Amino acid sequence: MKLVVVILAAGEGTRMKSSLPKVLHQICGKPMVKYVVETAKELNPRGMVAVIGYGAHQVTSHVKDDAEIVIQEQQLGTGHAVRVAESVIGDFDGMLLVLCGDTPLLKSETLRKLIDIHRESKAAATILTAVLKDPVGYGRIIRDKKGLVAGIVEEKDVTFKQQKICEINSGTYCFDAKKLFVTLPELTRENEQREFYLTDVIGILKSRGEKIATHSVSDGCEVLGVNSRRELAKAEGIMRERIINGWMEEGVTFIDPLSTFVGPDVTLGQDTLIYPFTLLEGSTSVGRNCTIGPWAHLIDAQVGDEVEIRNGVIRESIIEDGVRLGPFCSLRPGTRIKKGAKIGTFVEVKSSDIGRKSKVPHLSYIGDATIGEDVNIGAGTITCNYDGIRKYKTIIEDGAFIGSDTMLIAPVKIGKNAATGAGSAIAQDVPDDSLAVERSQQKVIRDWSKKRKKKRRKGRT
Repeated sequence: MKLVVVILAAGEGTRMKSSLPKVLHQICGKPMVKYVVETAKELNPRGMVAVIGYGAHQVTSHVKDDAEIVIQEQQLGTGHAVRVAESVIGDFDGMLLVLCGDTPLLKSETLRKLIDIHRESKAAATILTAVLKDPVGYGRIIRDKKGLVAGIVEEKDVTFKQQKICEINSGTYCFDAKKLFVTLPELTRENEQREFYLTDVIGILKSRGEKIATHSVSDGCEVLGVNSRRELAKAEGIMRERIINGWMEEGVTFIDPLSTFVGPDVTLGQDTLIYPFTLLEGSTSVGRNCTIGPWAHLIDAQVGDEVEIRNGVIRESIIEDGVRLGPFCSLRPGTRIKKGAKIGTFVEVKSSDIGRKSKVPHLSYIGDATIGEDVNIGAGTITCNYDGIRKYKTIIEDGAFIGSDTMLIAPVKIGKNAATGAGSAIAQDVPDDSLAVERSQQKVIRDWSKKRKKKRRKGRT
């Protein structure tokens, strides 16, 4: 049977106390609605429709590549949102899966089971439910004496007796599209919130003798709807645990999973060891047999095998096999550290290539530079790459030795096997196999301290 997915993502989320649309608040570095979209894509639907409203321009940028966009100009409830979606779905004859954009923890296998039950039972509607110890905040599933679904009552409309019901409505449904669209015009706003509830469709279908089925998810966390900052933090913790548990199953070691943060699009190689207080974000990939952390923060970094990173911040950089980084180094976007190189303590590298087996051990800034193989950069070396208007390139060729506290005033080139003397300011190219020294002549003033002390004593009298 054909399937179309509708994602409801129009709400403001007033309890979030934010100018950002609720569905764009992030879980492990990714907007909530993106999780819902990606889960829906795993079902291979014929089409996907996103109903958006508050912050429409912002939300559109995150879902436009995967879903057709419709705008709910007035947020008049979930029933009204589906009616808005109907305008683009048209006379679709098949299954309509309705998802909420603030349920990032739903799994595709759960939705497949929901769809299978709907198909096999030939129901007009199938509801994803859960039994929770604390059902506060959720609509309740009302069943008749035979245990069949009689309807759904929203949280704000439940009676004192209905408050004790622990089976809740998740807000996820599978409908027979034609039967759903016939009932939508019958919805009213006679409720506490003065909205058109999609949940009222269940009662209408039931009154017509249509079959209503349910699928109760075993893990109630899956249906967690995020409506507040506290619920956002709870969902973050659950998702983070899922991600890290998945990587441990693949052979990655985490010293302390509770103090480690791994994004949903990160990939990790077997036998890699992750120390506490490590953050791996964006499209970061880490190879095999690496040691990362503690206190390492990688964003969109590509890391090879057998790499060691201690206390570093690595952004949009490529780290080849066998590299050693840190502690306390910063790699800015556009950096490539080649095989076997070392970047040490308090070193910053930006938009530069560091050649194989080269070393920048400590206290240096390397910007807009190309460094060859087997180069040694002495402590305190700085590439002076910016004149206030333009950035300029520094080239250091294979085998060069840069003395401590050298200033390389770009554009400048240091030839193969060349060297610079410590404390030099190098503004001209250095030929291969040459030594460049730029210092003023040292001047010694004898007995300077004695004379100074005499002056100070005279000043006191």
